[in-house]
Amino acid sequence: MFTISMAARRGGLLLSGALLSACVSNEALVQGPVQVMPQPDAAYVERVNNGAIYQPGMAAASLFTTERRARQVGDSLKVAISESLSASQKSKTDTSRDNKLAVKGPGGSSKVGIVDRLLKADATASGSDSYKGSGDSEASGTLSGQMAVSVINVLPNGHLVVAGERSIAMNGGLQTLRFSGVVSPQDIRTGNQVQSADVVNARMEIAGKGEVSEAARRSWLQRVLTSSLAIW
Repeated sequence: MFTISMAARRGGLLLSGALLSACVSNEALVQGPVQVMPQPDAAYVERVNNGAIYQPGMAAASLFTTERRARQVGDSLKVAISESLSASQKSKTDTSRDNKLAVKGPGGSSKVGIVDRLLKADATASGSDSYKGSGDSEASGTLSGQMAVSVINVLPNGHLVVAGERSIAMNGGLQTLRFSGVVSPQDIRTGNQVQSADVVNARMEIAGKGEVSEAARRSWLQRVLTSSLAIW
């Protein structure tokens, strides 16, 4: 028979919580799936050729051009990524305060010691305090490039939910660019291309694997020890 001390229980809870937080911190920004199989075409048992240019199931835009744009699940389109983020914040505080106090009695004499000191009181006091503080914070980031994405869902209003990824492996390292968002068909330009600034709820991330990426970030044990042993 043995009992587990309260300190051991707390240590176990801290360790399990730190492990859980370490696992959550590696969660991907772009959630799957990034590709969906296109829907099969409807099986027409009897298809009558009426000789017209327009046929059932044909996109209206294809009547005037041979260019095909994404409009249904499984179609692809190109995304021109051009993101630039810049933010800065400055703060400054400057305060000061001066205090002065003077006491002077009316004069005279008295046989009582306390009253005599009050009558002949002549004292001055002064004090001052000041505080100065300033802060400056600045952040910037730039991401540009092009990638192809697939339509994984079509919303009731006709907007397209798109997602895709592009991976490059080199010298034992792997770099993956993922993108997802909602595209309005009206924002698709010539060349079946859309600007990233026109994509609603756009999410993009660059994830890396390999020796270089592992050396640039802390291991799970370091994250656990940092979270559990911190006291402030």
